[in-house]
Amino acid sequence: MTPGLVLAAQRGDTMAMNDLLTELTPYLGRICGPIALDSGPDAVQEALIAIFRHLPDLREPEALHGWARAIAVREAVRIARRDGRSSPAELDGLPSPQDVERAVDIRDVLERLPPEHRAVLVLRDLEGLPEEAAARLLRVPSGTVKSRLHRARASFRRAWQG
Repeated sequence: MTPGLVLAAQRGDTMAMNDLLTELTPYLGRICGPIALDSGPDAVQEALIAIFRHLPDLREPEALHGWARAIAVREAVRIARRDGRSSPAELDGLPSPQDVERAVDIRDVLERLPPEHRAVLVLRDLEGLPEEAAARLLRVPSGTVKSRLHRARASFRRAWQG
């Protein structure tokens, strides 16, 4: 995504805004799905609305993905807490589409974790963010991220092996 597209959308170009949101949607889905589970599409929608409303506030167009990721994580955790649902959402790309049985197992394990643990797993293990960046996104201390990640991985491992 080019900074020019972001700048055009910030100036009110509706076609640029449409293109920007269309390009961001799959990315947001990969973040929101594993956190908000079956409410993933709702979280994506809420994140897109927040991005649309607050895009003029983004100072650095190059930071769009990081900024959008922060919004998506917050919305996904908020919606997961609100809904308290436990049915899994699609986990695009994990595992391969040919391995349906493993995909079902992963979803089953993820649905047992609290939204905060799913968020940490997504940020650290899927997005590859360092601990400090995940802490900033989740607005918690680094130690909290570390302990949540440890507990989430341990819970995931126990459920996976059990």
